[in-house]
Amino acid sequence: MLSRCSQSRMIAAILVLIYCLMLLFNGAIILAEPNGSAIPSLSLDMPDNEETRELLQKTLSVSEIDREIMRINEDQVALEKKVIRLNQEAADKKSAIADQQEEAGAIVRSYYMGDRDDLLTAFLSAKSISKVFLLFDYYELTIGRDHEILEEYKGQYKDLKATIQSAERSSRELAELKTNLEAQKIRVAALNKEIESGLGESTDPARMSALLEEFTQYWENIGLHEVKTYFKALSAAMNGLPEFVQNREGILERSGMTYHLKLKEEDLNEFLHSQNKLFENFEFKFDENSVTASGISGNLSLDLKGHYSILEAPESGLMFHVDDIVFNGLKLPDTTRKSLEEEFDLGFYPEKVISFLHATDVDSKEGVLHVTLTITF
Repeated sequence: MLSRCSQSRMIAAILVLIYCLMLLFNGAIILAEPNGSAIPSLSLDMPDNEETRELLQKTLSVSEIDREIMRINEDQVALEKKVIRLNQEAADKKSAIADQQEEAGAIVRSYYMGDRDDLLTAFLSAKSISKVFLLFDYYELTIGRDHEILEEYKGQYKDLKATIQSAERSSRELAELKTNLEAQKIRVAALNKEIESGLGESTDPARMSALLEEFTQYWENIGLHEVKTYFKALSAAMNGLPEFVQNREGILERSGMTYHLKLKEEDLNEFLHSQNKLFENFEFKFDENSVTASGISGNLSLDLKGHYSILEAPESGLMFHVDDIVFNGLKLPDTTRKSLEEEFDLGFYPEKVISFLHATDVDSKEGVLHVTLTITF
């Protein structure tokens, strides 16, 4: 029979175990990453409280704009080095062609002032065939050398001009980057101020602050990676769409010199579902001049909205523009939309269906994407 002391220890152990289980199911579960860092998981069910959702929305925006600021800072450092290098190259090239410029100028002046006319006169007044050939060789040698000098200077001057233009272009880009950087810093400062105000008005500031920190870690370590995973998969799948269109009866129709592509949303969904299991729980729709995709997978809820426009160069096609991304009920900022659009190509290129087809018009409505294609040679 157990002693009273042993019974007390057993009861205490059971109570501790129950308490740990309650923490496990009611609190945030900590996941271990391969690198050993701890990442909190976040339930898909976002808070119903509007004030809390607003703070989460602003926290997400701050995280993403901070990431954009870091990118801009890196680009700025690289551009500053590039501008310095190009300006130095321009100065070196300008110094290198100074003598060539003077020699080329002398040649041009000699032709303008008629200094080369004596050679031509001597050639025309030659009284023997041997002297004609001798003067001709000398004249050809002189003119040929003049031509070489002028062509060499022309090439060096063109190269110098291109370097100067590149330096000026990089300087303008740098100025735009600095302006953008300041604008993003102002946005972050304003958002942080609103978050601090919201925390101050919260009934439990410490708990709210912990929630925002947990969400930030979740987004930066898991959420953004998951969103990029879907964009990467979608970009890869779009590479196979031209072949699907070509082999699917009824999508591409010809009328004289014009082709009409009519891609139904059910055809697109069937195609994407066949390309990657990630899209099994996602549905794509063609609305009035917009393409939307939405779905839920595990702890991820993603809603994407965008539209197509005609792309003229470097190849004819349809460029996809990301208008809105909603992650777990929270709208991602414009900086994230722009970076995802630049990183992942979600466009469609009809030239891959038939090489001489050129997209001239695109619109979508009532579940169908309409593309007008013309034949170009």
